[in-house]
Amino acid sequence: MTLDRLDRRLLNLIQNHFPVVPEPYQELAKILGTTEEEVLARLQKLMEKGIIRRLGPIFDSSKLGYSGTLCAVRVPSEKVREVAEVINSFPGVTHNYLRNHTYNMWFTLLAESPEKLQAVLEEIKERTGITDILNLPAQKVFKIRVNFPLEDDRSVGRFR
Repeated sequence: MTLDRLDRRLLNLIQNHFPVVPEPYQELAKILGTTEEEVLARLQKLMEKGIIRRLGPIFDSSKLGYSGTLCAVRVPSEKVREVAEVINSFPGVTHNYLRNHTYNMWFTLLAESPEKLQAVLEEIKERTGITDILNLPAQKVFKIRVNFPLEDDRSVGRFR
């Protein structure tokens, strides 16, 4: 898919300056000199083409009282799909991916408390029959911000 200038400007805005207002898409349209309908149509197209995977906020879960961990699981290759379906059925699972490693399935899990987190891990073990799950809570939090500037567009407004 070829991105035109409006697509690139829109992508820059939603990465760095998404407006936190009652009607954000209308505000984006105003900044871009187009209509809300055009902004929504372009975002839909960008999502359908896989250019945008997710559009939403990122919260500091620990400041909201949640506990999180990274887990590594040793899953036999013939059970990968089945185990992934069980793990992904929990609303606190934010990522789940395969790695070329003895522990071949890795996922992140958030829960309302350390006790709830442990209860979910126990339920995963029970439902999958796999007991070899490494629970690797963060010792130090690093927040990595990744932006993909698509053009130098100083005409795009900044939200404060």
